[in-house]
Amino acid sequence: MFIETPRMIIRDFTLEDAADLHDIFGDDETMENCEPAYDFEKTKEFLTSFCIGRNGAVAAVHKESGKMMGYILFKRQDEGVYEMGWIYNRSFWRHGYAYESCKAVIDYAFTELKAHKVFAEAIDAVKSVGLMQKLGMQLEGIQRSQTKDNHGNWADLYFYGLLADDWRVSG
Repeated sequence: MFIETPRMIIRDFTLEDAADLHDIFGDDETMENCEPAYDFEKTKEFLTSFCIGRNGAVAAVHKESGKMMGYILFKRQDEGVYEMGWIYNRSFWRHGYAYESCKAVIDYAFTELKAHKVFAEAIDAVKSVGLMQKLGMQLEGIQRSQTKDNHGNWADLYFYGLLADDWRVSG
């Protein structure tokens, strides 16, 4: 995948992304609603096996600095159905980068891959759910106390999805 937006390039991961990916996955605050922060070895293993080996995610790269600033999960789950998720370097939060890049990936999914549906899930009821709604995704369900957060507390899991027909109407 290669997508260019006004401020970013979205592309496949490479081994050279290990340090930048660890800036994201190794940060406790960034990983708060995902899983415990990774050590560098776990980050490299994840990069090699999942991001590159299984083509499970793409990198969002800041054009101006060249820094890989975002991890975008983008994985085919079934024919025409893709899961997406995102984790961004904390120093790039609150500047619209997640929206810009995720919207570009969604547009790519529907135009180039002829996707039927793109969906996402999160336990973060504020930032992640807000972004899913801004991206045009609709609430499909909440699994109450479905999973535990990083502190061992039960958390709700929010499911959102966007169908190709709805994307075409809103786009």
